[in-house]
Amino acid sequence: MLKEIVFEQLKTAMKEKNVLAKGVLQILKSALDLAEKEKGAALSSEEEIAIVNREVKQTNQSLEGAKQANRADLIEQEEAKLELLKSFLPKQLSEEEIASALSEAGINKEMNMGEAMKIAKPLLAGKADGATISKVVKELIS
Repeated sequence: MLKEIVFEQLKTAMKEKNVLAKGVLQILKSALDLAEKEKGAALSSEEEIAIVNREVKQTNQSLEGAKQANRADLIEQEEAKLELLKSFLPKQLSEEEIASALSEAGINKEMNMGEAMKIAKPLLAGKADGATISKVVKELIS
């Protein structure tokens, strides 16, 4: 379970006094705990990956804000957070791998974006981020 891995890494970060890793891991652990409490049962690996993806998305947004503000210190910090969070995700597929998987699933030029995304999202959950999936789907259906 991802939760145990996060907890072990959190203990290590605390012992090593790694403030950045400790902060990121605490946020991730509390998000996992909260989701588990709301569900009332243990989370599936797909649900855990969805939570990590949500944290990655939020960190990406913070990184964009730091870049727009031209804050080198924040950019470096957010990139380090992103790297740590992505270490909990399965290997992400390339655009070519996504395109071939979607083609095999039957996505073609005759579909509209909504229909195609209904097929693509569950098929690639945790294997690619939503923006990349959307980009590849647009290329396939246009």
